[in-house]
Amino acid sequence: MSVRELVVLGTASQVPTRHRNHNGYLLRWDGEGLLFDPGEGTQRQMLRAGVAAHDIDRICVTHFHGDHSLGLAGVIQRINLDRVPHPVAAHYPASGQRFFERLRYATAYRETVPLAEAPISGEGGVLARTAGYTLEARRLSHPVESYGYRLTEPDGRRMLPERLAAHGIRGPEVGRLQQEGALEREGHTVTLEEVSEVRRGQRFAFVMDTRLCEGAHALAQGCDLLVIESTFLDEDEPLAVEHGHLTAGQAARLAAEAGVRHLVLTHFSQRYGDPTDFERQARAAGFAGELTVAQDLMSVAVPKRR
Repeated sequence: MSVRELVVLGTASQVPTRHRNHNGYLLRWDGEGLLFDPGEGTQRQMLRAGVAAHDIDRICVTHFHGDHSLGLAGVIQRINLDRVPHPVAAHYPASGQRFFERLRYATAYRETVPLAEAPISGEGGVLARTAGYTLEARRLSHPVESYGYRLTEPDGRRMLPERLAAHGIRGPEVGRLQQEGALEREGHTVTLEEVSEVRRGQRFAFVMDTRLCEGAHALAQGCDLLVIESTFLDEDEPLAVEHGHLTAGQAARLAAEAGVRHLVLTHFSQRYGDPTDFERQARAAGFAGELTVAQDLMSVAVPKRR
């Protein structure tokens, strides 16, 4: 059975707390793993959450502030120490190339795994296309160059049993029809479109340090699961704007306008101790979908298809 879930490794912003590690998020998407923003301590959090280096196929860094990238050194070295049997891709802002290189080669180690560097520039764009998803990036608004990520599954088709039965199609014939797109049946051709409907592909987005901007809205549009920073509570909105962040209310309104099904708030300032305040303000801002205020080491399932 395929697994699609987010494993939360850390939820703190600039300063970790006793209960919040620096950022780190692993998205399990069927047989692949995408590690987002490995902050300091990510390697240990992986151990506590049951995430192995072998689970990582891509590393996606939004920007080069320490709480989003200082864990790169340990994670990359662990990938090589454990001799991960597949290549790993690394996506990050091209303007931070020197930071990536410093972290990749922070100390001596033996390189055993190909690491494909794929820096992002300009407004972003499509980074990868696989059979299971398209990965793209969009520019965000932060004091340093920052990008958010969006994963989109290709649309498929859902077979309709009553229409199949009406044409007498059953058993192995269903598989043939799915593969070939048409089937000869009692003197006429039955097409796949006649006995199925479009099954919308699932969508996931990861939006970290940013003010409200076009890129954030584009990434969130129609997402089944949106992971988004809410560093500040609404009463501190001037601080959020000054430092290039979102409040709980801003993140929730963005999600509501984008039609997000499940909203995950994270990246909390150390000044706040009560996570229920973020949920309260998100609901007050009008988000009515499923809502999670992230905690370290929790897992959040991607919602099932409608």
